[in-house]
Amino acid sequence: MRILGLMSAVAVTGLLVSPAAAQQLSLKFGHVGEPGSLFEASANEFARCSNEALGDKAEVQVFGSSQLGSDSELLQKLKLGQVTFALPSTVMSSVDPTFGVFEMPYIIKSREHMKRVEDAVLESKLQPAAQAKGYRIIGIWENGFRHITNNKRPINTPEDLKGVKLRTPKGAWRVKMFQLYGANPSPMAFSEVFTALQTGVMDGQENPYTQIWSAKFQEVQKYLSVTGHVYTPAYALVSERHYAGLPDDVRSVLDRCGQETQAYVYETAAKMETDLLEKLKEGGIAVNEADKEAFIAASKPVYEEFAGSVDGGQELINTLLKLGEGS
Repeated sequence: MRILGLMSAVAVTGLLVSPAAAQQLSLKFGHVGEPGSLFEASANEFARCSNEALGDKAEVQVFGSSQLGSDSELLQKLKLGQVTFALPSTVMSSVDPTFGVFEMPYIIKSREHMKRVEDAVLESKLQPAAQAKGYRIIGIWENGFRHITNNKRPINTPEDLKGVKLRTPKGAWRVKMFQLYGANPSPMAFSEVFTALQTGVMDGQENPYTQIWSAKFQEVQKYLSVTGHVYTPAYALVSERHYAGLPDDVRSVLDRCGQETQAYVYETAAKMETDLLEKLKEGGIAVNEADKEAFIAASKPVYEEFAGSVDGGQELINTLLKLGEGS
């Protein structure tokens, strides 16, 4: 009887505790950024904004450094409901070719330009493309303006890339672009890049300053060439189906914070660009300004192929170029 009494007491206690515990939803946010990266800062700011408003209804928990997988793996885990948020950038061009427009060299001139582009094409082009593949964009943030590091030579013109083994993210258009420039590009997960550079499997890579610095690529690279060849947005992404299953009031907070985080991201990114370039120089990597006009001139075939092979590609290119006038 005494044992039965204790079991009953435990059961009652469990009934009292379980509903409260069940109210706290755990919302996992996975990304590939290392400590000190813009991705880390962005995801943490989103979590701060969300958690302050959500109280005990739900908690956004951030997992960086590819702890929950590569970009491609995180896209799959979104579909399976194993994570709630991911922060892909270049890889979105492999989800739907519409996103490949941001792979066109020098098509985005500035963050102000990107804001105009977002206003013009998010709901009309990008969101429908994401939804058709089962995803939803709740915020457009930033990966950034990309530059080339390598161990062969300073890159001043596309000709200097001839024969350079260059790691790229997973995205067909980035590979096509660097093949056009004469490099030997190979897609590779971000978490594998440091070792590939250190061992000579790859001669170089291309990324924004924040990714170069936070991943410590300057420790295994001799040259940093300021090319700014591509600006990559980052997409705060969820699964359309699993996200729709969250309570309305929770989704409302997450949607608001997804939008509001952008201002913080852009401000932080602009500051990082200046600060981190100086730190990279101080760290001993040799920095040179590339001939951007030479890269722009060499990029025409990539635009032509995108326009000819992607449905509505030329119209999309024209829209982005027009929005960039005066930037």
